[in-house]
Amino acid sequence: MRYLEITVTEGKRRAVLDVLEDEGIDYVVSDETSGRGYTAVVRFPIPTQAVEPLLDRLRRAGIGDEASVVVLNAETVVSEQFSTLRERYSRGGQTGSRTSRQVLRTKADELTPPFAIYTVMLLISAVVATAGLLADSPAVVIGAMVIAPLLGPALAANVGIVTGDDRLKSTGFRYQVVGVTMVIVASIGLAMLARIAGLEPAGVDIVVATELEERVAPNLFSLAVALGAGIAGILSLTRGFSEAIVGVMIAAALIPPSAAVGITVAWGMSGAAIGAAVLVIVNLLSINLAALATLWIAGYRPQGLFEVSPTRTSTYTYAAIFGVGLLVLAAPLAGVTLLDFHTTELESATEAEVNAVLAESRYDGLEADEVEVELDGDYPIQSVERIVVTVSSSEPGPVPGLADRLYEEISPHSDAGVAVEVQYVVTQQRGGNGDQQVSIRSTDGP
Repeated sequence: MRYLEITVTEGKRRAVLDVLEDEGIDYVVSDETSGRGYTAVVRFPIPTQAVEPLLDRLRRAGIGDEASVVVLNAETVVSEQFSTLRERYSRGGQTGSRTSRQVLRTKADELTPPFAIYTVMLLISAVVATAGLLADSPAVVIGAMVIAPLLGPALAANVGIVTGDDRLKSTGFRYQVVGVTMVIVASIGLAMLARIAGLEPAGVDIVVATELEERVAPNLFSLAVALGAGIAGILSLTRGFSEAIVGVMIAAALIPPSAAVGITVAWGMSGAAIGAAVLVIVNLLSINLAALATLWIAGYRPQGLFEVSPTRTSTYTYAAIFGVGLLVLAAPLAGVTLLDFHTTELESATEAEVNAVLAESRYDGLEADEVEVELDGDYPIQSVERIVVTVSSSEPGPVPGLADRLYEEISPHSDAGVAVEVQYVVTQQRGGNGDQQVSIRSTDGP
């Protein structure tokens, strides 16, 4: 429920009261004596569903921006006439508590902080996220998501599009672009300092050693987070859900990948940096497309019948830009997804072939321990480089011809040029206390 207070300008008092009486709204009128061109203040409770249509009707009656309208939350209303009004709007199919378009604009604007505060909070988030990724600490990365104020800009841009508010739209897009750029630049600086200071060991693959791998080689499942964040963000505004939780979800789609771009640039890994950058852009497009579609489907439009057509054109234009960009950039993600499927199938087929070979009588005493498909590290779209088969044996030394035999059986399932490596884990026991000495030997296949 909402409680509205309208300060009526001179000559508009009768028009306002006629609309309220026609709607069956129980109101209170007070004379306005400040001498600033207002004649009365009208106060009345109203169902949440009725706020938007009522304000639209008042605007069509000539009550424009010169009038002052305040919308407040109301805990309860005890009135037979109000109950009738609420029932009428419910019968009209508006059973939800959707936020009115006017309140939606205000909430989206309020969630967008002043630029100075936005900058400081994002810089802190960038530092924390970069440190968390380098330290391979999921808890620290989550902390960076919590403090990133990205919800407001992501939603403000799309609220501005569907409601025809150019100021809100431009502010939202500007904040998004500047914010992501700022995180990347800050991450590059911090990662370079970490590298110069030797906080990360030299010669170590920074992608494998940290939480970066899933962000520099993203797959199509990464889209689910961004699309869900965009939809949930709009629902949090229009249905009163917790904005804080949804804000973390949006930050999860943008902050860690942006920090990953900075880290990989600092380490000179151009392929990995491109993969992370693609993920950032794809997530930005996904969040905005999902938010825009959710708003339009929910029925949000600008005020006035003649404003609907231009806004529809603008909405379709932005939706097309987001959609086409998403389809183009999703191609590398599809490649990574197919590689994941291929790797899983190859690993399963290899395990079956290894078990079948080792079941032969000449390989008695050998057991398969592990099968691992290793990629070449050429980000963002990698390929299978070799297959490592770990075999346990009670006898020291490799078994002649085993690598060749496994290669013959595995190669039909793999791409050309994929090597098969057999590692032997030899277990020796001494004494009666169960002490064991383990040695590992390896033999490369053809």
